[in-house]
Amino acid sequence: MGQRSWFAAGIGAAILGVAVASCGGSSRDAAASRDGSAGALAFSDSLPGAPLPPVELASRLAEAWRTRPAGYRPRTRHLRADGTPMYTNRLFLESSPYLKQHAHNPVNWYPWGDEAFETARRLHRPVLLSVGYSTCHWCHVMEEESFEDEEIARFLNQNYVAIKVDREERPDVDAVYMSAVQMLSGRGGWPMTVWLTPDRKPFFGGTYFPARDGDRGAGSGFLTILRQLREVYGQQPDRVAGAAAQITAGIQQMLAGSASSDSLPGVSAIEAALHAYATRFDPVNGGLQGAPKFPSSLPIRLLLRDYRRTGDAQTLAMARRTLDRMADGGIRDQVGGGFHRYSTDERWLVPHFEKMLYDNALLAMAYVEGFQATGDSSYARVARDIFRYLERDMTSPDGAFYSATDADSPGPDGRREEGRFFTWTPAEIEAAVGREGARLVRDHYGVTGAGNYEGRNILAVAADQPLSAQKRARLDALREALYAARARRPPPARDEKILASWNGLMISALARASLALGEPAYAARAARAADFVLGRMRRGDLLVRSIKDGQTSGPAFLDDYAFLIAGLIDLYEATGEPRWLREAIALDRVLARDFEDPAHGGYFLTGRSSETMLAREKPDNDGAEPSGNSVEAMNLLRLAELTTNDAYRVRAERAQRAFTKTIAASATALPELLLAVDFRLAVPREILIVVPHERAEAEPMLAKLRANYLPNRVITVAVEGADLARQTALVPLLEGKVAQGGRATAYVCERGVCELPTTDPAAFERQINPALARPGEGRKAIEARRAR
Repeated sequence: MGQRSWFAAGIGAAILGVAVASCGGSSRDAAASRDGSAGALAFSDSLPGAPLPPVELASRLAEAWRTRPAGYRPRTRHLRADGTPMYTNRLFLESSPYLKQHAHNPVNWYPWGDEAFETARRLHRPVLLSVGYSTCHWCHVMEEESFEDEEIARFLNQNYVAIKVDREERPDVDAVYMSAVQMLSGRGGWPMTVWLTPDRKPFFGGTYFPARDGDRGAGSGFLTILRQLREVYGQQPDRVAGAAAQITAGIQQMLAGSASSDSLPGVSAIEAALHAYATRFDPVNGGLQGAPKFPSSLPIRLLLRDYRRTGDAQTLAMARRTLDRMADGGIRDQVGGGFHRYSTDERWLVPHFEKMLYDNALLAMAYVEGFQATGDSSYARVARDIFRYLERDMTSPDGAFYSATDADSPGPDGRREEGRFFTWTPAEIEAAVGREGARLVRDHYGVTGAGNYEGRNILAVAADQPLSAQKRARLDALREALYAARARRPPPARDEKILASWNGLMISALARASLALGEPAYAARAARAADFVLGRMRRGDLLVRSIKDGQTSGPAFLDDYAFLIAGLIDLYEATGEPRWLREAIALDRVLARDFEDPAHGGYFLTGRSSETMLAREKPDNDGAEPSGNSVEAMNLLRLAELTTNDAYRVRAERAQRAFTKTIAASATALPELLLAVDFRLAVPREILIVVPHERAEAEPMLAKLRANYLPNRVITVAVEGADLARQTALVPLLEGKVAQGGRATAYVCERGVCELPTTDPAAFERQINPALARPGEGRKAIEARRAR
C-alpha cells in the first residue's frame, strides 16, 4: 500500500469548487439475469449503463474466452450459476495480470491508448484514470468496494470513459499523473485515481477513495466525488480547462528536473547524506525511525562503502543493525525465504505481505556486500535464502523471473485475507513438524496461542539466539517441513509478467553473489535469465518492457536498459564470457542514442520511440527502486574502466553533473547515485587475472578477492589463447598480459598503470586490500570528517 489519501481537496478542490459535504446513500442496482455457458460468453446484455460492445470487440472477447487457460477463474463476485462471469470488458484482451484482475468488473474499462481518449472526445466526457499494480492491497480494496459495485459502475459507464493502467508496465504514465496527485493532495500512492480531460490533462486526483460517504470516516465517498466532478466538467468547462492547464504546467516543471551544474558532486555530498541518515537512524531496530519501515529507506551499500573508505564504526553499526533486524523480523519470510515489501511497524515485525522481485534483488545485493564487508556468514545465509526462494517460487520454465506475489490469499471460507498464507497457529505448526519440532519452532520464533497478527503468528526470531551448527541444521529441516505444509494452502496470486528491468536487477544480484560466494550455479541462473531477456524481449536493437504468455508490451524504459546493462556487466565479471560485455555495450549505445539528454546530461525515462506524454521525465530520485540515471552513471564508470574508452567517463560525469543541484537540495534524494560518486572518487582498481588453461585456475586469487570488500573495482579473468584474444578486443588492458610460469597471474592496475604482476595469492591480497595497501587512510578520513 502506498500512502493513502481518502479525498483530494487541496489545489484541485480550490480551483474547481468541489464540495466535500456528505450526501444521502442510494441503493445498489440488482444484477440483470443472463444466460451463459462455460464454453462461451454471451453478450445479451451490456455492462451496466454501457452500450453493447461492437461486434468486432465481442468476437475478440468470445475468442479469448474460448482459448482461456485451463483452470481460469474469473476474479469477480459477479458470477452465473455455472461459474462464468456476468461481465467482461476490454481488459480481458490484455496480457498484464493487473489489468486482467479487472477484466470482469462491471466497469467498461479501457486500456491506456488512443481509443479511450478518442471515445471521450466524441462523447464529450471526462476520463477516469485508475493506476495500480497486481499485488497492491489497497488497489484490491478499491476494486472490491467500488469497481465491483454495479451502481458505481453504472455511473462511471454512463458519464466517464474509464481507463485502467498497470504502473509496472507503464511507469511513464504513472510518473506523469503521480506528479499531479502529489501536487493536489501532498502525497502519493496506489491505487492512484485521476480525472482527465480528453486531451489527457489532469484536473483532479487522489489515491484510494472509499466507495460512499462515511465509509472509513471519509466525508465524501468515491461515488459522490464522481458525481460532483462530472457536474463541474459539464457545467463549468472553462474552470476545468484552467485547472488542467495549471496542473499540467506544474507537472512539466516538476518532471523537468533541476538544471545541470558545472561542478561534480563530491565527498561532501556523501557526507551530507550520511549525516541525514544518522540523524534519523533507529538505534534499536535499525532503518529509519518510525513506521512504516521500508528496506530501501536506508542505503546499506552506501553505509558499507563509507565504512570501507573511512573505517568509521558508526556507519558499519548502522548497516549491521539494520541487516540483523530485518533478517530476524517478520518482514523476512522465515519459512520460504525472501522479503516482504515493507514493515507496517517500527520493529520489522508485521509486514505488508506482498513480495516484489526488485526488493529481493536489491536486498540480496545488500546482504552479499554485508558478508564481504564483515565476514559474517549469517548475511551470506540470508542471500542464499533469497536465491532459494527465487528458484522455488519465482522462476519461469524458461529461466526468467516473475514479478511479484500478492499480499492476500484465500482463507478457509474462501474470502481473501492479507497474510493468511504466511501466518501460523501453534496447532498448524505442530501438525506440520510434530510436537518436539513445534516446541523448537515456538521457542525460536516466539509463537504464542494469542499470536501477534489477528490471532495468528508471523514468524520472527524471538531474540538474539546463538545457534550451534546442530541446532541450526535442525531448524533448517523444520523450516523445510513448514514450507511443505504451507505449500498445500491456497497461495497468493503471482504476477507472472517478466519485466526487463527487474530481471536485470536479479541478474546483477545472482552474478555478484556467484563471484562473492564462489557459487558458479548462481551465474548460470543469471545467464539463463539474460538469454531470455535478450532473446525474447528485444525487437531489433530495442528492448521491450515486459512479456507475459509470449505477448510483449511496448518499448522499454530507461530502467530496463540501465538495470540490464548493470546485470550484464556483473555477469561478464562473474563468468569472463565476453558476449555479456558486448551486449552491455550494445544496449548502452541505444541509451546514448534514444534516451540521453544532449543538452544537460542524464537520461530521460522514455526513448525516442515511446509515446509522447504531457512531460518527458528525467528521473531524479532513488526510491524503492533505484533511478535508471543512478544505475547508468555507475554503468558508464565501469565501462570506462573495462574498455579504457574515455567517452564513457565523460558521459558519466555529465550524468552526475545533471543531478548535482538535486543532491545539494536534498542530500538523500539519490543514494544510489552516490555509489557512483564514491566509485569515481575512489580511483577504482582494474583487476586482471590471466590463467593458462581454464578459469578454475583463478580460484586462489578469486578467494582472496572474496575475502576483501572491494566494491570500487572491475575484474576480468581470461584464459590464454583464443579467450584472451576475444577479451582483449573488449578490455585493452589485457594486451600483453600472460600467465607467468604457467600459473594464474594477477595484474592490479589503477588508471591503466599496473603493479608488478604476481602469481602469489598473498601478494595479490596485499595489492587489493586497502587497509594493507594504504595504512591510516581510514583514520585520516574520519579526522577530516570530524573537522568539518
